[in-house]
Amino acid sequence: MKVAVVGAGWAGLAAAVHALRAGHQVTLFEASAHVGGRARTLPLGDGGAPKLDNGQHILIGAYTETLRLMRQVGINPDAVLHDLPLALRFADGSGLTFPDWPSPLDALAGMLGARGWSWRDRGSLLRHALHWQRLGFACEPNWTVQRLCQDLSPRVWADLIEPLCVAALNTPAAQADARVFLRVLHDALLGGPGSSHLLLPRTDLNALFPQAALRWLQQHGAQVRLSQRVRRLQQAADQWQIDEQRYAAVILAGDASNMAQALLESSQAATPIIASQMQHWASLAAALRFEAIATVYARGVGVALAAPLLALRSSAQTPAQFVFDRGQLGGPPGLLAFVVSAARGERASIQAQVLQQAHAQLHLTLQPLQTVVEKRATFACTPGLQRPPTQIGTGLLACGDYVAGPYPATLEGALRSARAACAALPI
Repeated sequence: MKVAVVGAGWAGLAAAVHALRAGHQVTLFEASAHVGGRARTLPLGDGGAPKLDNGQHILIGAYTETLRLMRQVGINPDAVLHDLPLALRFADGSGLTFPDWPSPLDALAGMLGARGWSWRDRGSLLRHALHWQRLGFACEPNWTVQRLCQDLSPRVWADLIEPLCVAALNTPAAQADARVFLRVLHDALLGGPGSSHLLLPRTDLNALFPQAALRWLQQHGAQVRLSQRVRRLQQAADQWQIDEQRYAAVILAGDASNMAQALLESSQAATPIIASQMQHWASLAAALRFEAIATVYARGVGVALAAPLLALRSSAQTPAQFVFDRGQLGGPPGLLAFVVSAARGERASIQAQVLQQAHAQLHLTLQPLQTVVEKRATFACTPGLQRPPTQIGTGLLACGDYVAGPYPATLEGALRSARAACAALPI
């Protein structure tokens, strides 16, 4: 049947791939001239300027859907991802590093061998981990990560839980949903060989998946319409109409606010039942609260970190939680990318604070290159949050990292939602 996918971010591209593989005729609409959504390479600079992404992304070995789809569109993950055992190490050498052992032995060895931790710290984490495992990595629905970990030692909290929570959920631990956090921990620690490994992109984000997915779709007969915004859907009996073309099903894969606005406008001409469904979905999407992520790119002559990724001590005055050495990940030597999750404040202030943080914690004097602030990077993953569902109405579906599902706003969450939307297509 004819299927329209609206939005060519990672979720939209994945939905189009799934629908095409299922034998449907697919038309993909994208308002901008670029694919990739919020995980793309920025069209900045020329004449030898380094390629910069609008953010840094960490994948883990448990992200099976992401890795499977990369292979489907012709990308070899081993060629574009730097695979290393889980490590949350700081510049002074302290922190946690897992050996490359089968799970959960890698986690046990990492906890027992954490540098800078006392035996009390190690025991504290081990007791909590065993307790979470006995409970099936579940907890009360209203718990925050802070409530879940309130009895952990301060060192474990500062070295592991806080940076891991903000990296995975982009929400401060005092506000973050403990159930979602435990789900990510479960998949990472008990997901099989390599599930806890960090997979760091060593190419730009466009080359990681979006461009390959676009080529695959075009080669397999999909119609791709870039720079074409879909402002309104029109219900046409048991079908949906976009630009005079009728489709048996439409998958909305755009920004939550844009999709909510489009549905509210479209509901005015829909039947009462469909209109009510559209308005309900739009109200849930519009109620989402978003968190920003800032990425400060800076460089220095001869600069190289001890590892491709280091954790940083963060506070209100030292806001970056991680730094990537892009020179070790396929980029130009000396290029660093500092990540400020759940970012607060203006761009200039964030940049100045991060440069001071780099000097204090890494003993580096760097020149700023570009600071990118994605103000609506992810939804705030808080307890009791009701996310909009996959199914909007008959033949009308949604996917994206904000759509209801077990994962936070990650690439894996986006791609799993795309698979769920295609599984719900009418037969």
